[in-house]
Amino acid sequence: MERAMLLRSLSSSTPTRLFSAATRRLLTRRNFHSQNPNFSKPASLLRHHSILRPISSLSLPLPPPPSPYSGGRRATFSTLSPPAVATSDSAATSEFGKHDVEFAEKLGFEKVAEQFIDECKSKAVLYKHKKTGAQVMSVSNDDENKVFGIVFRTPPSDSTGIPHILEHSVLCGSRKYPLKEPFVELLKGSLNTFLNAFTYPDRTCYPVASTNTKDFYNLVDVYLDAVFFPKCVEDKWTFQQEGWHYELNDPSEPISYKGVVFNEMKGVYSQPDNVLGRTAQQACLSLILLSPFTFSYLVITNEKVGSLDFEALFPDNTYGVDSGGDPNVIPKLTFEKFKEFHQRFYHPSNARIWFYGDDDPNERLRLLSEYLDKFDESSAPNDSQIQPQKLFSEPVRITEKYPAGDGEDLKKRHMVCLNWLLSEKPLDLETELAIAFLDHLLLGTPASPLRKILLESGLGEAIIGGGIDDDLLQPQFSIGLKGVQEEDIQKVEELVVTTLKKLVEEGFNSDAIEASMNTIEFSLRENNTGSFPRGLSLMLRSIGKWIYDMDPFEPLRWEKPLMKLKERVAAEGSKAVFSPLIEKYILKNPHRVTVEMQPDPEKAAHDEAVERESLEKLKASMTEEDLAELVRATQELRLKQETPDPPEALRSVPCLSLHDIPKKPIHIPTEIGNINGVTVLQHDLFTNDVIYTEVVFDMSTLKHELLQYVPLFCQSLLEMGTKDMDFVQLNQLIGRRTGGISVYPFSSSVRDSKDLCAKLIVRGKAMAERAEDLFNLMNLVLQEVQFNDQQRFKQFVSQSKARMENRLRGSGHGIAAARMDAKLNAAGWISEQMGGVSYLEFLRDLEEKVDKDWEGISLSLEEIRKSLLTKKHCLVNLTADGKNITNSEKYIGKFLDSLPDFSSEPNKWNTQLSSHNEAIVIPTQVNYVGKAANVYGDGYKLNGSAYVISKYISNTWLWDRVRVSGGAYGGFCDFDTHSGVFTYLSYRDPNLLKTLEVYDGTGDFLRGLELDNEALAKAIIGTIGDVDSYQLPDAKGYSSVKDFKEFADAVDVVKDKGVVVAVASPEDVEAAKKINPDFLQVKKVL
Repeated sequence: MERAMLLRSLSSSTPTRLFSAATRRLLTRRNFHSQNPNFSKPASLLRHHSILRPISSLSLPLPPPPSPYSGGRRATFSTLSPPAVATSDSAATSEFGKHDVEFAEKLGFEKVAEQFIDECKSKAVLYKHKKTGAQVMSVSNDDENKVFGIVFRTPPSDSTGIPHILEHSVLCGSRKYPLKEPFVELLKGSLNTFLNAFTYPDRTCYPVASTNTKDFYNLVDVYLDAVFFPKCVEDKWTFQQEGWHYELNDPSEPISYKGVVFNEMKGVYSQPDNVLGRTAQQACLSLILLSPFTFSYLVITNEKVGSLDFEALFPDNTYGVDSGGDPNVIPKLTFEKFKEFHQRFYHPSNARIWFYGDDDPNERLRLLSEYLDKFDESSAPNDSQIQPQKLFSEPVRITEKYPAGDGEDLKKRHMVCLNWLLSEKPLDLETELAIAFLDHLLLGTPASPLRKILLESGLGEAIIGGGIDDDLLQPQFSIGLKGVQEEDIQKVEELVVTTLKKLVEEGFNSDAIEASMNTIEFSLRENNTGSFPRGLSLMLRSIGKWIYDMDPFEPLRWEKPLMKLKERVAAEGSKAVFSPLIEKYILKNPHRVTVEMQPDPEKAAHDEAVERESLEKLKASMTEEDLAELVRATQELRLKQETPDPPEALRSVPCLSLHDIPKKPIHIPTEIGNINGVTVLQHDLFTNDVIYTEVVFDMSTLKHELLQYVPLFCQSLLEMGTKDMDFVQLNQLIGRRTGGISVYPFSSSVRDSKDLCAKLIVRGKAMAERAEDLFNLMNLVLQEVQFNDQQRFKQFVSQSKARMENRLRGSGHGIAAARMDAKLNAAGWISEQMGGVSYLEFLRDLEEKVDKDWEGISLSLEEIRKSLLTKKHCLVNLTADGKNITNSEKYIGKFLDSLPDFSSEPNKWNTQLSSHNEAIVIPTQVNYVGKAANVYGDGYKLNGSAYVISKYISNTWLWDRVRVSGGAYGGFCDFDTHSGVFTYLSYRDPNLLKTLEVYDGTGDFLRGLELDNEALAKAIIGTIGDVDSYQLPDAKGYSSVKDFKEFADAVDVVKDKGVVVAVASPEDVEAAKKINPDFLQVKKVL
């Protein structure tokens, strides 16, 4: 959701890699590009996008959130909403939908296997469609959040990005739904809980989810028609729009490349971490690699790689190319190859189809048969086979360059990552699970030895590589550092190897083993996927094996392998279990690729010059007639993009009516109690014996000069030791006794008030029998941790600085949004001080200050503790079943009584940044363009229609003009109804001033809008699907088109008085200043 992107809650505890992909697959999905960049990834379960390899997204982008969330920033206490609740234990015995085998046979399906999956309390039946060979997994249970997905194996042979472009394109109209963007129409008028598509390196997934059965089957039908009968294979315009095309508006102007995927991948290739991850994958997973070389360590330099075609370099493995598309190669893709790829791989014979939830399993098969029966069996399963990579006989080294800022200090800007391909064949589940535990032991927490030793070495600023990745056919292990000096590269490599050798010899201590076992087992049993549908998490887990023709049931059944592993560790000892794994799969494995990334301040300009020169040569070779034809084609494409679909085409997309919407909002039981003078919010819900709690402290008493220390204070609480325990022992104790503790700040404006809300939140969870341990450990963290470890604190500063610099490149729209908020209200200023450009500048200064004034910094941290962590103005939020809530009250009381009982006078937070327009310049090939204003300040009074209208603007005007016509990966708006700030943002945008012109045209668009009752109802339904029901105003507020036209005056405030912040390339900022010299103040950050 657009609003979620702007959430002001900043996660300040160290981002913890809880699980490898082997274990994360038990919870959720990763490694893809999504069709909808607007969908929220549960960050605690996913790695950063630099290592996420699925490749695309149809809607609106989000930066990785600090923690799973869904409510956006409207809700002052959105962080206190009860967590996802486990399925009731009654599900184990309830009668699920009957799978009628006789009915299935009549429809042409044969039952292959049936199992009851205790771990998710589901009956799972595997069918095969007899005519085509399509495989169907039908999972039945009492989960109302129904999930459908269809997955094709789609191995590319080059880096033109065919799978990625096709994933975007098939959802641009089909046989039954012949409009330009059925996907967008679904976004407008569905109650979906998930609607997206992702491209992996070897497969493409199309999942949907909804709690409304009618809506669910509508979504399934649109997606099935889209993948099997898309218009894009007959319509070259879609290929040009989503993939690439030449654009020329006037013969006197230069030719440029445009295309949504083209610009998306330019953004991806602007991020050093992404380039490193892709380089490692392509090298590690795809050798036939120049085997005639006889020396023992093969070295490939940047210059050589740049001149070699990956198709020639890696002829026998699909992972040697980029399924997302290399911007230098995408323009080589032809429409004919694009069509052929769809015909070859988008066939039922090559499909894995998944259903999950409480709907009728027979209806699932009936709906499928209508599509599958139209096809005969094909050779696609053989054509799409993924060939395994043979292990190297010798290591490989690759040196690449990445774009660095002009004038940037390049001394500590190198990156180095060691990557191993672990096996020629997929691992059995028991070994895979053991390696997942090993990965957690090595890297999963700040106390994990490999992670700790690398960071404490002082050789680099932050960990890269991410450990085990087993989402593809063959598992990999990657680890390294960024922020390294060139002369220390070899030292990093040696440190990784020597640390692993030492762990083989000495093993892990028993507390570390117990903590890892408890952490992973807790998460598996909790099965809390946040806002991510559980059924989709299970689907992606199953697909990880199923797509390679292995058992789709096996990944769902983790209980026995887990118990077997625990028994083996208990019987043989952890050293006997884990040391051989390190030795066999890493230390004695010659298939190692070391990737070194070197900063190059001239690379960005060089890449732009190469592209410009290529296009200039093309133009020089064209006749006047050719140029005139290109201008005509550009205009024709734009006209098609901007011409509305005819009413009959729009009506073809199925939509719910207002009568289909539940009349009552979802009820979350909340009882307000009091324990020892402190307010306690209690939510009596079934949680499978897990207790969730948040303790909230008021930040209004904090001095302004201490504010920027708060994120580091939060991290220090969890990653420094006490008088009796070092931080490793404390971290392991938390892992052994609880499901985790986190600490982070939160701020928001307060609706209808000039006041603001600024809180420090301590969140924890544990099994009910561990409630006393949970509150004792929270007390220990808050009151007994000592701020006396100077070197660790300096590590925190360096890590935070590296994360902020990476966020600037990958999530520039989030940086722009925070900066604009800071110019418009005090709550925004607070957030920006703790997570924006101002915070990055603070960290850079603090890195030097740590050595000069550690005593002063330590005293500041202690002053924050004294100021914030008091019983006064404290609030407790507790979610569990009634019995466990009652049993926990005595432990809560003891915890609260241990807190200091005093309060300081609150401070006035009324600071804002200067309101001038700003260009934040970074080395990038794409831009992030924002404009915002406070519409309350000019008299707008909140109406329920604002939710509907802001979403409508995103899904129509901004989608069509910023994404479809403009070529950006995303364009959207957000209305923060607490502060009154209305914000426009674009993502991976080739334009700057043109995008601002689109924003300024929004008011005229609304005034000229004509909506019939059907379109209005669709807009309302789509909004209800986004907004928490209990937060919705009365539906009467949505009743009139008049509201849309009146809202035009509100958005004109942004046009006339709005502040602009663009995170942009030097070239585009310079071009903008030539047109309007005084429009932007330039701030060079990277």
